[in-house]
Amino acid sequence: MKKLPDKTVERLSQYRRTLLIALSNGKHHIFSHELAAMLHITSVQVRRDIMLIGYSGTLRQGYDVKELTDIIGKIIDSKDGQKVAVIGIGNLGRAIIGYFSGKRTKLSIVAGFDLNPDKIDRVYAGVWCYHFDRMADIIQKENISIAVITVPASEATAVADKLILAGIKGILNFTPRPLNVPSNVYLEEYDIITSLEKLAYFVKKV
Repeated sequence: MKKLPDKTVERLSQYRRTLLIALSNGKHHIFSHELAAMLHITSVQVRRDIMLIGYSGTLRQGYDVKELTDIIGKIIDSKDGQKVAVIGIGNLGRAIIGYFSGKRTKLSIVAGFDLNPDKIDRVYAGVWCYHFDRMADIIQKENISIAVITVPASEATAVADKLILAGIKGILNFTPRPLNVPSNVYLEEYDIITSLEKLAYFVKKV
């Protein structure tokens, strides 16, 4: 299969999460319009995305929930699984570790890093926190390929540079500081300020 567009991969992840909830509620088949309504998108978009991965449902029953969930998993997940590190074990870093624990079998947070001596050599939701100075060593030893940055904005660029030198191939940046990375490193930036301002625009009184 050819490389999928960023937004398609993003929606596939959302489909899988929604399908897993539906499956846990005893739902075994779902129509595109039902899935679309749950995610506030159009059924045309759902059908396009699912056709793009080579899957189709039936007119009478729609999509097989378990089957579609498994197919999305095979597309998104790495066969051998991938390991993640969280850089910065403040409130946000700890929340991410706690929330993600046990959510995915093929994607696991295996290490945390911080400078604060009160946080180093402690375990958070099963994840050991190391000193920043051990970042390159642990990343290479554990074969970690993805990093989540939750440090203060002033430290984001320096942390990203160290991660790239250590061999990290994907970075999720939770700081408001935009990052520049090489073309062989995939960068996803979550800007909560922009998200809040977008919400403020759409709910403000005209």
